[in-house]
Amino acid sequence: MRKIITLFITVALITTCLAGCSTKENDPVGNNPVEGKKVAYIMYMSSSPIFELWSESFTKTAEALGMEADTFFCEDSNEEWKNRILQCAKDGYDGLLVSHGGVDYAWEFLTDVLEEYPNLKIATFDTSFRNENGETKTIDGVVQLFQQDSELAAALVEEILAMYPDKAAKNEPVNILQVQEENYIIAFDRRQAGYQLYETDGRIKTLDQIATEDHLNPVSSMQEAAKNIIGKYNDGEIDAIWCCYDAYARGVYKALRELGSDIPMVSVDICDEDIQLMAEGKNWKACATTNWALNGEFACRVLALEMAGQYDDIKAAPCYYEDPGMWMEIPSVVVTQEQVMSGQNITVKNLSDVAEDAYTDRSFMPSCSL
Repeated sequence: MRKIITLFITVALITTCLAGCSTKENDPVGNNPVEGKKVAYIMYMSSSPIFELWSESFTKTAEALGMEADTFFCEDSNEEWKNRILQCAKDGYDGLLVSHGGVDYAWEFLTDVLEEYPNLKIATFDTSFRNENGETKTIDGVVQLFQQDSELAAALVEEILAMYPDKAAKNEPVNILQVQEENYIIAFDRRQAGYQLYETDGRIKTLDQIATEDHLNPVSSMQEAAKNIIGKYNDGEIDAIWCCYDAYARGVYKALRELGSDIPMVSVDICDEDIQLMAEGKNWKACATTNWALNGEFACRVLALEMAGQYDDIKAAPCYYEDPGMWMEIPSVVVTQEQVMSGQNITVKNLSDVAEDAYTDRSFMPSCSL
């Protein structure tokens, strides 16, 4: 079987990664099975800093492998997401990385697409497969990629609990305002599962749950919603704010600064603007995240291996789950305000200077045998 060489791409040198391969004994040495292929990243949600990082990483990795790559954002439209996938299939794309498809339609829709275009390869991100009865399904040849969402949520709750050791000692719950939107995208639902464990055992109490009313303007919409809710509580009633998504968190932070409040907050995901706000030394105490400058590389590796038929290499990765199969998760890491403030001019490009080593670890990714 022909094999793509292992990709060891650093952020600084990503465009210089090797894209050679070896082949069966009777094949010409150096034949790259994905050379000249065309791939696309298709994102259901609107563009945001973290998804731009994903796109850049995906594109650079694809180009290093000799492929052509495009990105399409679908502005939170189910129909646009579906139509874009169908259009790319019709236009002869060889591989698609599709992101954030709805749990109520993704499995049936993508199954139909692949029946019509059997040579197309698809990998998914934050897209759960269930049938009309809610049963978990898989699609032959399609690898599902996720962050470790439950762990992201739990790590943030632990950060909050650490702020209130006296409450833990007295067996009193920490009072949290939760920024969460259930039944919107599967990633938020998976994060809710991690958060809810702490509610169940009584270590936290959710005072209110709020969400944005405008997905195309999440920061300003959340700023207004947070300001209204926070204003209903007296000083000291809200111990902390837990945010399921960093775009929402930026709105919450702006509301807190506008109100002159010192309530601490934590969030999932990270980008340059988040880091800048954390570095102000105010409310924003921690982010639980994966490395969005690497996530696109990870997804492109998986898609390229699918296109090359190298599923054994995918299954050999440390982040692969045999149950339910064709399922991989990106490990999480916490970035604290103290870490961000310990360096000068920290951005996602040099965050590794102050973050845990796990932030830049690639060992979870699939490698390819020579």
